Amino acid sequence: MDYKVALSIFMPLGVAIAAVGSAIGLGKVISAAMESIGRQPEAATKILINMTIGCAFIEALTIYVLVFVFVLAGKF
Repeated sequence: MDYKVALSIFMPLGVAIAAVGSAIGLGKVISAAMESIGRQPEAATKILINMTIGCAFIEALTIYVLVFVFVLAGKF
């Protein structure tokens, strides 16, 4: 198998895996935040701020994978 064929198969697969992992991670983060707010409503502001920061980091990892794939796609 030529490296171009391997890249054309595994680059979209890598993006798909990153997207699914990001979706699962975001679902868990938001679920835990909503459960925490339900248990302690007076801490909702602090919980939402921390949840937003966590969601931004999770999304950043997915964007890094996408940029990496675009960089590799430009190499061949």
